[in-house]
Amino acid sequence: MNRQDAKNAKEEPDEELDTLAHRVIGAAIEVHRHLGPGFLESVYENAVAIEFRLAGVFFEEQQPVSVHYKGEAVGIAKVDFVVERTLLVELKAVDKILPIHKAQVISYLKATGLPLALLINFNERALRDGIHRIVLTH
Repeated sequence: MNRQDAKNAKEEPDEELDTLAHRVIGAAIEVHRHLGPGFLESVYENAVAIEFRLAGVFFEEQQPVSVHYKGEAVGIAKVDFVVERTLLVELKAVDKILPIHKAQVISYLKATGLPLALLINFNERALRDGIHRIVLTH
């Protein structure tokens, strides 16, 4: 591996975090199985929160994240969910996940220092097509 490859390498999360991600995906699939596509993002967010509570998963919803520029706070972003204080979950209900949606999640990962995020688009016929796993690169 050369220096550039090493620089762009993704640090894969540990097994515990990966297991948590699978639990979150299971909760999202359960919501999608019952509601299907076509609702507003807020509907899915409320339903996913119910699934997390039923599964005993600790989460923080609409978690504020301070954004800094050259050491100074310049604003606040809000992350849909931070699960077990280790996994960022961002929900969408859009026609298609665009590069800007992924860029948003990468920015949230950088701001929080969390290593892994799930970007989930509920506006898909099959939810598996709307799940994007994003690992923060260093």
